[in-house]
Amino acid sequence: MPYADLHVHTTRSDGELELAEIPVAARRAGVDVVALTDHDRLQPFDDSVVERDGVAIVHGIELRVEIEGSGRRVDLLGYGVEPTDALDGLVERIQRNRRERGRAIVDCVEDRLGVDLGLTIDEGFGRPHVARAIDAHSEIPHDYEGAFDELIGDGDPCFVPREIPSFERGRTVLGEACSIVSLAHPLRYRDPERALARAADLDAVELHYPYARDVDLTPVERTIERHDLLATGGSDAHDDELGRAGLTEAAYRRLGLPAR
Repeated sequence: MPYADLHVHTTRSDGELELAEIPVAARRAGVDVVALTDHDRLQPFDDSVVERDGVAIVHGIELRVEIEGSGRRVDLLGYGVEPTDALDGLVERIQRNRRERGRAIVDCVEDRLGVDLGLTIDEGFGRPHVARAIDAHSEIPHDYEGAFDELIGDGDPCFVPREIPSFERGRTVLGEACSIVSLAHPLRYRDPERALARAADLDAVELHYPYARDVDLTPVERTIERHDLLATGGSDAHDDELGRAGLTEAAYRRLGLPAR
């Protein structure tokens, strides 16, 4: 098991774990350090790292941005967050748009399927909440994956785009508030090479990640070496299973982030 899992989501976005449940899940996985990287949302503490029941919890964030002129979207991971006015403002604008978008998606799905999903549109709301609600209705002929494949995925009948900050804006705001800014899961994008090319403007790249397929990490390793970047890693856990990917203690120490 890794020493540090630096990509974990909680109920503040679309994860299943409450903040208070993170230490138990971490100990169960043999993980000593967890970075909470909820989508476009900060944690309810201002410190860059806190300790909870013997587990170091790094204040992080996952921010979706758009590469200018390409229409391509990538995710940036910020670590060691110390909130700034600029980051607070950016997150608030994104969350307001998320709520508006969520309401539009839910209304479309309910009208189309003739059901009441019983969802509350609140901070951190995202499409996974809709997919879970669809899956929970046995009378609906779609499961979780089917909801994304046929209803709310990109280009589907109930898909609604949301406003995304530019890569430059996201990089600048995160750079001012975070110790490290990393490119998340580079081999998940349609154009990994274009995404990796922008990593030169960052501090790190997520090298260790549980891709659901065999991947060749050579382009990622080459990018890290060429631009003298740090390597991050994490499980991207949205459930209670931490530690599927991450960093050794030595690799974590190289990041210079606080530890317990």
